[in-house]
Amino acid sequence: MICPLDFRYGRSEVKKIFSEENRLATLLKVEAALARAHANVGNIPVEAAREIEEKANPQYVKLERVKEIEREIRHDIMAVVKALAEQCEYGKYIHLGATSYDIVDTANALQMREALDMIEEELIKLLQTLSKLAWKYKDAIMMGRTHGQHALPITFGLKMSVYAMEIRRHIHRLRGVRKEVSVGKMSGAVGTGAAFGDNFFDIQENVMKQLGLDAEMPATQIVGRDRYISLLSFLANVATSLEKFATEVRNLQRNEIAEVEEHFGKKQVGSSTMPHKRNPITCEQICGLARVVRSNLLPAWENAIQWHERDLCNSSSERFIIPHALVLTDWIIHKSNEVFSSLRVNEKKMEENIGITKGLIFTESIMMKLVERGMSRQDAHELMRECAMEAMERNVHLKDVLRERLKDMTAEEIEELFDARKYTGSASRIVEKSLEEIKKDFPEIEI
Repeated sequence: MICPLDFRYGRSEVKKIFSEENRLATLLKVEAALARAHANVGNIPVEAAREIEEKANPQYVKLERVKEIEREIRHDIMAVVKALAEQCEYGKYIHLGATSYDIVDTANALQMREALDMIEEELIKLLQTLSKLAWKYKDAIMMGRTHGQHALPITFGLKMSVYAMEIRRHIHRLRGVRKEVSVGKMSGAVGTGAAFGDNFFDIQENVMKQLGLDAEMPATQIVGRDRYISLLSFLANVATSLEKFATEVRNLQRNEIAEVEEHFGKKQVGSSTMPHKRNPITCEQICGLARVVRSNLLPAWENAIQWHERDLCNSSSERFIIPHALVLTDWIIHKSNEVFSSLRVNEKKMEENIGITKGLIFTESIMMKLVERGMSRQDAHELMRECAMEAMERNVHLKDVLRERLKDMTAEEIEELFDARKYTGSASRIVEKSLEEIKKDFPEIEI
């Protein structure tokens, strides 16, 4: 074994979709559908289609036999056809009128659709996890940060609702992408359907109807690879979101911040040399694998550039990028759900961190208060800038400077300006409205 998907990453049920055994079974399923379509228009005997359908499964067509034939003839689809024909009295009717990529691309569509179904299930689970966190912590105050610096107070629930709504958008995107890639073809070597004669449209329509797919119309020798670009772009988009979420956990878990922490098992080891370490290894794995998912997008773009009605350059890379991107995206969604469903949230530390800048985070709220009392916005901004710079230079709390500069305000009035809970705006209501939208789309989600 060379590929880490074989032994380290990926859910078994998703990897099974792209196993050699299931790939063979899927190709045979398409061949069986083609035989039935021919029988339906009277091109071949009904009993021939029945026999082909019966024998078109790995119980009869052994993977090792297919490989043996391929080693001899150096053509994977013809090896499948020959191995199936060996098992059938009516073998001469197998693959009638088709080109290899009629079978390959139609099988691709079936496998991609099945994998996307599983990915949707995982995304909905993650959506529920994030929604629950958003609701639970909708009033849990914490520091909002921009440019890596303390900005203004937010709530942890607001942060989680941002993530939840992003996943909601991805689920909607998935449904569009799934429809876009659930497309096969049965139109021959250059897309004209010539080998199927006058029955071409009926045969192609019948095959796709049996398999629950749409037909690529018109096609060349292959389904348009712009569809595969959409798929890989979607997967890269999801992976990027998950890396962003995981990066936030990693940053918030830093010792000097310590506001959240990835679950750490009782016997888990953080380092081979530093026994005290509690590393966010799952989040780091998510980030690393997300980069692999995104890297698959470049060959997908390149594969869309074909010579005339097609060349073979896409074939080899697609054997890597399609299964790897789907398996890995599913895996990092699954691992993200593990992280957030067991996330430790330290509300006390969040509140403590709000005081680190000695009141500087309240400059905007104080500025707005001064405007409310009659000062111009520009003058209020300049005053607060001067006070903030002075507080930093003297290493004192901002309220100490304000007591000296704002003579028309009492000490009690100044003290009230530094209540973070009074300056989270509509954060709580934003969370509520976001969750209302999610429940509208996904009433099955429990929050």
